[in-house]
Amino acid sequence: MELKMRLCVALLSLSLCLGLMGHVRAQEEAEDVEMDVEDAIDDMQEEDVEEEEEKAPGPPPVPTVTYRAPEPMGEHFFAESFDKGTLQGWVLSQAKKDGIDEEIAKYDGQWEVEEMKDTKLPGDKGLVLKSRAKHHAISALLLRPFTFDTKPLIVQYEVNFQTGIDCGGAYIKLLSQSPDLDLEEFVDKTPYTIMFGPDKCGEDYKLHFIFRHKNPKTGEFEEKHAKKPDTDLRTYYTDKKTHLYTLVLNPDNSFEILIDQTVVNSGSLLSDMTPPINPPAEIEDPDDHKPEDWDERPKIQDPDAVKPEDWDEDAPAKIADEDAVKPDGWLDEEPEYISDPDALKPEDWDEDMDGEWEAPQIPNPVCETAPGCGPWERPMIDNPNYKGKWKPPMIDNPNYQGVWKPRKIPNPDFFEDLHPFRMTPFSAVGLELWSMSSDIFFDNFFVTSDRTVAERWAADGWGLKKAAEGAAEPGLVNQMITAAEERPWLWVVYVLTVALPLVLIIVFCCTGKSSESTSAAEYKKTDAPQPDVKEEAEEEEEEAKEEESEAKKSEEEESSGEAEEAAGSDSKDSGDASEKPEDDILRRSPRNRKPRKD
Repeated sequence: MELKMRLCVALLSLSLCLGLMGHVRAQEEAEDVEMDVEDAIDDMQEEDVEEEEEKAPGPPPVPTVTYRAPEPMGEHFFAESFDKGTLQGWVLSQAKKDGIDEEIAKYDGQWEVEEMKDTKLPGDKGLVLKSRAKHHAISALLLRPFTFDTKPLIVQYEVNFQTGIDCGGAYIKLLSQSPDLDLEEFVDKTPYTIMFGPDKCGEDYKLHFIFRHKNPKTGEFEEKHAKKPDTDLRTYYTDKKTHLYTLVLNPDNSFEILIDQTVVNSGSLLSDMTPPINPPAEIEDPDDHKPEDWDERPKIQDPDAVKPEDWDEDAPAKIADEDAVKPDGWLDEEPEYISDPDALKPEDWDEDMDGEWEAPQIPNPVCETAPGCGPWERPMIDNPNYKGKWKPPMIDNPNYQGVWKPRKIPNPDFFEDLHPFRMTPFSAVGLELWSMSSDIFFDNFFVTSDRTVAERWAADGWGLKKAAEGAAEPGLVNQMITAAEERPWLWVVYVLTVALPLVLIIVFCCTGKSSESTSAAEYKKTDAPQPDVKEEAEEEEEEAKEEESEAKKSEEEESSGEAEEAAGSDSKDSGDASEKPEDDILRRSPRNRKPRKD
């Protein structure tokens, strides 16, 4: 028992030490990462590197992520990283939005090129939407128009909601090629080919993919919306990290939408857009009308049914309970409510204007100890003879003709476009947004027809951000504490997770069996029965064997000429030795005695 107690204490001490070491180590790692990021910033600002080298050597720094502006490597139509620090090539809209108040109609939202507020990559700049509750519009021309032919379209860019997002969008528009396109007049009604990107208002988290399809018969355009992703998008709007949004359109009419290079939505332009690309071949005839004698009733009342003679339609639904008895002590003469004797008429009460004043009613205090006051009435119960108004039973309608539908006729507007991928060419990229949140960060816009080139651009841009953000993330302990501050119920989970193993260790190591805690002397004093335990019986058997060997040694050492007492003792020992030691020990054991019956 003492050994188990020592083992238990050692295990508890070891677990506590490991927990403290893990906590301290996690904090040190988090501090090291923070120091490394700060050192990286200082190193870029320092001009004299030699002075840094002359300083006392410290611990080797953790490798940091060094930013290099991405460079397009391959065929592309548009590439913008904003690392030059200017809006060169971009055009701010000077137009006004139609149909709204003059005060908010202007596209006067502010744009800036700057680093993120909490940047992990010094030198990495992007386009930032700076204003709240204002209309923003900015656009830039492609190197050359994109034409939908035999090559896919890949559009990707990065977004970071630095301060979160309440209500607003961060989507882009690919502006249709047109001789009338004027970027300074870019507004919400400017024709576009594709609109793609995140949008959120309230608890509605969207990821738009909309394209304008041209009706080949009428020449009119209609917006086609992709189905809603099955993935929960909430995290991408709330974690304040930079996310990469990618749209892939293939010549076989398939599409993919990716976030951080993971597919979150996919489908076909022919089958997964709303409304569908192609109208139905047949439609209902608008000139067809239901005949007057068309019977749509599947059931009718039985015309041959007759009301039973004993059916009483006048019987009430409730009747007084004739078996009820007035409770003893019921005060028939006492009212349930009385006028408040302590109430006083207000001084400003005008009986001509307010009428005669009456004291407010209060419960009668006499009724508090009585079963009831006022005239006693029998309670109401359901009337067993109540049947209600008689109605004929319903039967199948022999004249039922089904639900009428107008006949189908060929759709005069029918067409079949089997290649919706062949959309209107576009020649510019634009952001036309309204947002209740500011500091939305955009970066690394890229348009290409080569997926490998797009992935390389993403690795050189977004890949560096991801690596830097990962290096700057706090340790596990700090993450757990931060999560618990946002969700206090996690503290309960943490406590249970730590306490449960400790409790199991204590139960396993520090609890003994009742037979061990009861000494042999106690059993002898009380003559209480002892439980049979296999391990204890084996220990007693070994002790009996040791006693037998000692007895044999004593017989050999004693001489044959000792006194009768010694000889009697020898004979007794030899007699005992002839018996099985196990049986002797078990027979003499107090725990095998039957308890005395008083």
